[in-house]
Amino acid sequence: MNEAVNILIVEDEGILAMGLEESLQADGYTVVGIVDNGPEALEVIKSQGIDLVLLDIHIKGDWDGIETARKISVVKEIPFIYLTAFGDKNTIDRAKDTMPAAYLTKPYQPANLRIAIEMALHQFAVRKSKEAKVVSIDAPKVKEPGNETILYFNDAVFVKQNYRFVKILLSDVYYLEADSNHTYIHTSDKKYALRNSLQHVLEKFSHPQFVRVHRSYAINLNRLQTFNDYSIILGPYDIPLGRNYKEEFFRNFSFL
Repeated sequence: MNEAVNILIVEDEGILAMGLEESLQADGYTVVGIVDNGPEALEVIKSQGIDLVLLDIHIKGDWDGIETARKISVVKEIPFIYLTAFGDKNTIDRAKDTMPAAYLTKPYQPANLRIAIEMALHQFAVRKSKEAKVVSIDAPKVKEPGNETILYFNDAVFVKQNYRFVKILLSDVYYLEADSNHTYIHTSDKKYALRNSLQHVLEKFSHPQFVRVHRSYAINLNRLQTFNDYSIILGPYDIPLGRNYKEEFFRNFSFL
């Protein structure tokens, strides 16, 4: 399961790129790749799941970082941050036209970069709320000091932990479990807590693959393996099928 935020670095100075990679990994991010030119960056964007791009403006090839950002935007809507030594008005004006999430000049401060990444992901999720189903869910104080936010959009939930967002793909979720006013998200190897009722989470997710099968459980139908009148098997998990939820559960099947 890939739960980290995947970042692509576009930088033609090898030593700087390796230092940036080390800093990002120390903060818990996954650096999917380091490339030094626009066409190669575009190929990575097309073939891999990238959540954010860090772009130098002066890179190898016919495309500079700004032109690369334009090309990427045509292929995929994705947040990107310029990380460059250029701070002249002409460059900044060109960069503004591409709507970057941030523009940081070198030498950068790791703390400033960390904040820029956090804000880029948050702003992207908020902007996507106008186009897709996006909700904010308060995280539990025990997990998230300061009552910080969990963002859901498209096919993933982003959980802010230790100054970074952790991604949970909906396809990795096996089931949701209610415990008083908390709901736990269960994956194959981890459990995440939300300070919300199960019904509230289901309403906010509003995704047909999640179906309530018990007062305390909702399952991911895509993980369903077998079931009988009393229980449902999802991989290693055995979930009870409540009598009052059987009708709702069976509505998801076509009888031949």
